[in-house]
Amino acid sequence: MSSTRTARLERTTSESKIVVEIDVDGTGRHDIATGVGFYDHMLTAFARHALVDLTVRAEGDTWIDAHHTVEDTAIVLGQAIRQALGDKAGTRRFGDATVPLDEALVQAVVDISGRPYCVHTGEPEGQQYVQLGGSGVSYLGSLTKHVFETIAFHGHLALHVRVLAGREPHHIVETQFKAFARAFRDAVALDPRETGVPSTKGTL
Repeated sequence: MSSTRTARLERTTSESKIVVEIDVDGTGRHDIATGVGFYDHMLTAFARHALVDLTVRAEGDTWIDAHHTVEDTAIVLGQAIRQALGDKAGTRRFGDATVPLDEALVQAVVDISGRPYCVHTGEPEGQQYVQLGGSGVSYLGSLTKHVFETIAFHGHLALHVRVLAGREPHHIVETQFKAFARAFRDAVALDPRETGVPSTKGTL
């Protein structure tokens, strides 16, 4: 395994320009600006709870809507995760987290072994049509599933996300990102049985 698990990737299309920098062995530092405020909030939650350092700069055609910017950012984030993890030697590989946020409860399970797959279930009917965010570009609820599918595919992760309970749309999305972050944090932690080095990645 590489001594530094970092990556910096850029992607430019006719719809967006994305730059992502990630340090898997970070402390949760973040500098995120996608032009979609609610998405920034979700990526910030991911960085903090996964204990990764994350920088995201996105410029997209948000005058149309948030879709291209959100999707393209997820593509580059997934690719950066894949590159930063390298051969994944010495990691725990699997991570599992169940996270509450008031009335919402979500379980996420991650396998970083390199077999991309995403199962996303349990959101209440109507969640996919909810517009989230304050002033500026709104985030459509259906984007959440698409983000996880995209990160899983490009990051070569097997990811299961199950919404077990939830009523408030903001809580339902945020809890999913936090559960994914905590499961990811557990999966990428170094396994002392493999490395002989105690891991602190799973601690608060």
